[in-house]
Amino acid sequence: MAPNDSTRRRNLRRISVALLFLTVLTAAPLISNAQRSRWTEERANAWYAKQPWPVGSNYLPADAINQLEMWQADTFNPKEIDRELGWAESIGMNTMRVFLHDLLWQQDEAGFKQRIDTFLTIAAKHHIKPVFVLFDSCWDPMPKLGPQHPPIPGVHNSGWVQSPGRAMADPAEYPRLKTYIHGVVAAFANDDRILAWDVWNEPGNTNSGSYGKLDPPNKEELVLKLLPQVFEWVRSANPSQPLTSGIWGSEDWSSIDKMTPIEQVQFKESDIISFHNYGWPEVYERKVHELQQYHRPIICTEYMARGAGSTFDTILPIAEKNRVGAINWGFVAGKSQTYLPWDSWRHPYTQEEPPVWFHDVFHPDGTPYRVRETEIIRQLTQQAAAQPASN
Repeated sequence: MAPNDSTRRRNLRRISVALLFLTVLTAAPLISNAQRSRWTEERANAWYAKQPWPVGSNYLPADAINQLEMWQADTFNPKEIDRELGWAESIGMNTMRVFLHDLLWQQDEAGFKQRIDTFLTIAAKHHIKPVFVLFDSCWDPMPKLGPQHPPIPGVHNSGWVQSPGRAMADPAEYPRLKTYIHGVVAAFANDDRILAWDVWNEPGNTNSGSYGKLDPPNKEELVLKLLPQVFEWVRSANPSQPLTSGIWGSEDWSSIDKMTPIEQVQFKESDIISFHNYGWPEVYERKVHELQQYHRPIICTEYMARGAGSTFDTILPIAEKNRVGAINWGFVAGKSQTYLPWDSWRHPYTQEEPPVWFHDVFHPDGTPYRVRETEIIRQLTQQAAAQPASN
């Protein structure tokens, strides 16, 4: 017997509800996958248009020799951080690039999260949104928790440590590293006090002038295996902030094919482009123009080495003109000793300071190394704030 009209309508409603439910079920993974994929150019540029021109420093308090000493409970110093970020605010800086470490999560997950939150509260007080760095391939590949050794007299960055360092050579460490990456990002995934996540600092750096003999001989191969997974681990936490990893090794970025294999991974996985350049202004400007063709926001997350030709006076105006974010290396001269040049690893400056500081902006008492530099930073940030975003 054929169903009557009422039964037909009831059956049609049931079918419609079932189809709607099926659509939601099948759409849910697509929404999740979209969140976990690289941002589109449109999304990245829309995000950047809402940000002030990013200007700041790679930040380590004067009383810390490395990221472990900065963050461990016994040496974490909110009072010093508050004082120093106040200096940054006074000259117009609005971001800081700050390094985290996997061992800190392993040591004290809850305490580490709480200290990050404290840091973010202090930074927000000074209108500063940090870029957090998750992994780093520079300097000592064998980090150890606990008290850190004192600075080596006359040597640049004599106590900085890698993350994860040599541990990445052991696949058995991957679950622990994944727990750290996912855990710290998930804890702050929707925190608008954070500007961005820098997934891995200079992943292919072989430290030839310092700890190269202690790095794994197949370091680049290990990085190429792990780096895509690290991006995936970060994205699995669905951060609302963009991801990046600064390219730095190649002479030519005019096409992706000319980048190194590690740089290609960094570039293809990053939502916003970041790069490092310590060269003369004409070299810096050429690198900016090479990267502009990719139509994504650009932030230079390392520059300013006075003795190498990279200065605030020459580089920062180029960055402001092109609305390229500018984060110089070094903020306050302290235990990192990054006011000393790189060649101090071969020729320690134990008798006297170099005639020109290499990095850093302030003396430990808050006095600028060069007042004119702080005036330039303040003038350009004020000038940029008065102009609408171009992206």
